Amino acid sequence: MTIRVLLADDQALLRQAFRTLLDTADDITVVGEAADGSQAVRLTRELHPDVIVMDIRMPETDGITATTQICADPHLRDSRVLVLTTYETDENVAQALRAGASGFIGKGIGAAELLTAVRTIADGETLLSPAATRTLIARFLATPPDDSATHTSEKLDVLTPREREMTTLVAQGLSNNEIAEQLFVSPFTVRAHVQRAMNKLHARDRAQLVVIAHQTGLVNHANDGGLP
Repeated sequence: MTIRVLLADDQALLRQAFRTLLDTADDITVVGEAADGSQAVRLTRELHPDVIVMDIRMPETDGITATTQICADPHLRDSRVLVLTTYETDENVAQALRAGASGFIGKGIGAAELLTAVRTIADGETLLSPAATRTLIARFLATPPDDSATHTSEKLDVLTPREREMTTLVAQGLSNNEIAEQLFVSPFTVRAHVQRAMNKLHARDRAQLVVIAHQTGLVNHANDGGLP
């Protein structure tokens, strides 16, 4: 399957460099380019790409606003946002994830890393490393802003004990393979449980599942010795 990518960056030279790199991969093709956030939203609705590589700082409509609009549109549920920016600050990561982005990386990464990042996001995974997940999500998303939708612990009642366990480990930054090793099950089993948890909690992807786990207190309870 070919991964269809939309590039959103206000610098034409960078867009061309990214296009040249991504088009070298047999399983990736660039289907469009946007010079600002509003164009990114419009082209996403027209082209339905699998992955939008989104810069944060763009004129008029920035990348965070565009990401919010894309991720809030139910018709674009299959399009995932990978934020790629020069400004790798903690707050930018938090804002990108709150907006619904599936991953966040800096423009200083290598060519192979970018290709891997696109494939990871297209496969429904979260790009943040386990260490980044543990530190950034816990610091900025455990307490959401006043104007954000909050999640209560009752929201977790739809999950089975195994799904809660899997969700907790995902929120702690473990990959599917690491969870499988810890619980002595196959990665396929982990993926199935995580996917069911995402469906039940209406989480767009693993990043949003992590946010919900922190907002509901699931991770805090687990760290205290038991699940809610």
